[in-house]
Amino acid sequence: MEDASITQSHAATIQKSIVKPDARDLRRAAWVCSLGSALEYYDFALYSLASALIFGPLFFPNQAAGMALIASFGTYFLGFAVRPLGGILFGSLGDRLGRKFVLLTTVALMGVASTAIGLIPTFSQIGYWAPGLLVFLRLLQGLGAGAEQAGAAVLMTEYAPSSQRGFYASLPFLGIQIGTILAAVVYFVLLMGVSDITQTGLWRVPFLASAIILGVAIYMRVSLKESPSFTKLEKAHKTTEAPLRNLLKTSRRTVLLGIGLRLAENGASSIYQALAVSYIVTVTGLQSSIGALSLVVAAMLGALIVPLAGYLSDLYGRVAVYRGFAVLQVLIAFPCWWVFSLGHVVPTIIAFTIALGCATWGMFGAQAAFLPELFGAQHRYIGVSVTREVSSVLAGGLAPLIGSAIINLVVQNNAGASQPGLLAWIPLAGYVVLLSIGTIVATFFLPEPRGRDLDDIRDAINQ
Repeated sequence: MEDASITQSHAATIQKSIVKPDARDLRRAAWVCSLGSALEYYDFALYSLASALIFGPLFFPNQAAGMALIASFGTYFLGFAVRPLGGILFGSLGDRLGRKFVLLTTVALMGVASTAIGLIPTFSQIGYWAPGLLVFLRLLQGLGAGAEQAGAAVLMTEYAPSSQRGFYASLPFLGIQIGTILAAVVYFVLLMGVSDITQTGLWRVPFLASAIILGVAIYMRVSLKESPSFTKLEKAHKTTEAPLRNLLKTSRRTVLLGIGLRLAENGASSIYQALAVSYIVTVTGLQSSIGALSLVVAAMLGALIVPLAGYLSDLYGRVAVYRGFAVLQVLIAFPCWWVFSLGHVVPTIIAFTIALGCATWGMFGAQAAFLPELFGAQHRYIGVSVTREVSSVLAGGLAPLIGSAIINLVVQNNAGASQPGLLAWIPLAGYVVLLSIGTIVATFFLPEPRGRDLDDIRDAINQ
């Protein structure tokens, strides 16, 4: 009885010693996490657009047009392939040393790598060293990104009031739209009136601009407070020295279902931001600037949909809202891709905006608090990181690579046609549907985690 009394007294002392975040702290955390997300997705959108539009001729000029596109998307995929390693490395550090430390490290790594891409000489200047350097910096970029978004989601979920986690956790995801809009606007402006941007040095400007976002993000993150949940674990000496081992021992089912949850969102996000842009420009013949403009408009809608989805998930539950957006993506996939195949500017922009800005990014908004709430406190950071980044490889990284191979195959089979790759819209739409069905199935095996105790070391699925 005496030991129990001492334990309770110690717990009460820890609880009193922890200063809960006030409204100012909550706002600062939202801004700080949003800027990190903005940098990550500025880089993501930049690389997506550059892979679709310019990296082929700049770094793989000796390849046929279709193979150059595949090679370009191959480097794009490598950034995804290394993200699980970054998720494991930085996710483990996040559960051992704290959320703030890792968020500072990852944003610095991403920003430096992205800025350096703008300094690489091209193939015509240094030969095969050029694609080699591109691959190296893409790998560094992927390592940093492997835990950045996971950290932002975890930190904001742990900061926010329990009844409003969906809304507050979705706010950093607005950084995705901010970063996407910035990248697309920059490319749209650069491409206006320029017949071939690869013949100028203008393509470097968007990458070099990463340094500005990086500086602001680091400045704001230095003064950020640690999350209350991690602080409690640390003061109670309950942090684990082996988060990955703990995760694999207790959370394999949670991770697998989380990967399934992200198939539709992450896969379709890559398909639309990289592959659809490439299809619109290289197959249907629309100007390169139209692809960038479509991304701008979609991101503007997404900036409204993401917090709305988070808010709705607070009202109706994470599972129901997430499943609803996945079903919407199934319903609109074939109509939207058929519109893309027509090659008309305004309908293309509208279809692109609905597909990406509403259906795909609606899942993103609902996911913000969903994934962190599924995992226990001791391995939450690495759990979200591994789930997000393994799914990024399986869905997001492979999607443009597989899709570009599909387009190339259709082109070869219709070599005599005026637009030989046009019919690729059918299997590409089917690919989106397949990924979405996988997500819908996963939602039926997950518990509703809304409002659960985030200090609990058990996963939601084990409660």
